Amino acid sequence: MQIRFYKYQGTGNDFIILDNREKIFDSLTQKQINKMCNRRFGVGADGLIMLENMEGYDFKMVYFNADGNPSTMCGNGGRCLVQFAKDQGISKYTYYFTAPDGDHEAEIDNYGNIRLKMKDVNGLEEHTTYALVDTGSPHYIKLTNNIDKVDVVEEGRAIRNSKPFAEQGINVNFVEPGNDDSIFVRTYERGVEDETMSCGTGVTASALIHAHNNRGFNRVEVKTQGGVLSVEFNKVADDVFENIWLCGPANFVYKGEIIMED
Repeated sequence: MQIRFYKYQGTGNDFIILDNREKIFDSLTQKQINKMCNRRFGVGADGLIMLENMEGYDFKMVYFNADGNPSTMCGNGGRCLVQFAKDQGISKYTYYFTAPDGDHEAEIDNYGNIRLKMKDVNGLEEHTTYALVDTGSPHYIKLTNNIDKVDVVEEGRAIRNSKPFAEQGINVNFVEPGNDDSIFVRTYERGVEDETMSCGTGVTASALIHAHNNRGFNRVEVKTQGGVLSVEFNKVADDVFENIWLCGPANFVYKGEIIMED
């Protein structure tokens, strides 16, 4: 099968995007998607996204982890898909689309940044040394100092594969607060099974848990290995957050064709 693909990235979190509005890629297997995402034997990416038609929406987002398995919401992937939709001629002031975790809306601001509305958070688990929160995908949030010295792969893999999380997997985020109300986040992602340059749902989760936020409107700058994002939200209660927006760049990298064996 000859596949035309597009490569996009959002703060270093990179994705293969396929235009599947004609349903020509429905037969792709887990093995084929995994090979396409492989950085040595394929295109190379943190995940693969399909743009599909959906009645009542501007489009549907279908997301696969780099291991080829269908997965939950990807924030940076959603922002990249909005930019891809625009580049393919879907021009809107506000985009409405459906994704693995439900409905979303998005905007492209005057600076070309993508603003993606995330799902509301109603409830989280706070433990002595970590917190758990679902922002469309499940996240383990751990506060740390000297984040540059953290072995994200070793520590993240150990937590992800520990007994409570081994079956479903969990994304592990290490967070260091800055001196200017910003935070620095590094993430080990399930499905990629490695550190990624950025993680949109992880950035969102980390901002909700460890930002110096108050009741009402908040805006948090989040630094990642791949660049800077911001998270805006209303804090309603200690464990209730609404009107959550993930904001930042999403850029086209290149397009090409790859031949995949059946």
